[in-house]
Amino acid sequence: MIDLYYWTTPNGHKITLFLEEAGLPYRIHPVNIGRGEQFAPEFLRIAPNNRIPAIVDQAPADGGAPVPVFESGAILLYLADKTGRFIPQDLRGRNEALQWLFWQMGGLGPMAGQNHHFVQYAPEKIPYAMDRYVKETARLYGVLDKHLADGRDYIAGEYSIADMACYPWIVPHERQRQDLADFPSLQAWFERIRARPATERAYALAQTVNTAPTVDEAAKKVLFGQDAGTVQRPR
Repeated sequence: MIDLYYWTTPNGHKITLFLEEAGLPYRIHPVNIGRGEQFAPEFLRIAPNNRIPAIVDQAPADGGAPVPVFESGAILLYLADKTGRFIPQDLRGRNEALQWLFWQMGGLGPMAGQNHHFVQYAPEKIPYAMDRYVKETARLYGVLDKHLADGRDYIAGEYSIADMACYPWIVPHERQRQDLADFPSLQAWFERIRARPATERAYALAQTVNTAPTVDEAAKKVLFGQDAGTVQRPR
């Protein structure tokens, strides 16, 4: 049994995509990040970076005590190794999947996240910042589009955690001011993943957890402007 600490964000969706594909039994523990539930002491014991998602594997492979894992990329890799699925088993295939997983963690996610912040949420519209991150998001879309243009169906050849990591960050492409028609190979890949039954289940599940905007006016006070004191002071 996997306990999943989750909210309906791109990083949260990564893990439900894996769990639905793999058929692993899991329980969702909603963590409403817009209301500050990620700062609860019991959650911080699992996820010291006070970010979702996090998991606790109640039946780890070594038969020992439950294993907590935080950070979405680390969770995907942990689950792939636990099940032996959704990561190529040969050296070169595994290396390719991991490169693109880290590409998403270090590039696509953070840059698209800054895009969202300055385009959608910043109280002051700063043209330089908006242009900077919209263009960088487009560049990253172009990188992935070029990689997929050789006719492969998925990022590492077979469907893998690299695809699961990237897809949720492409879902809000319109809010990122991106037109998928500009990236035909990426668009075909996107539609291929969207049509997978496990993808449909994962996103349908999200609707049962939360249908409100993740960032409303109350949430902005919680999510933006955190500093070291956020995690250092007792709660």
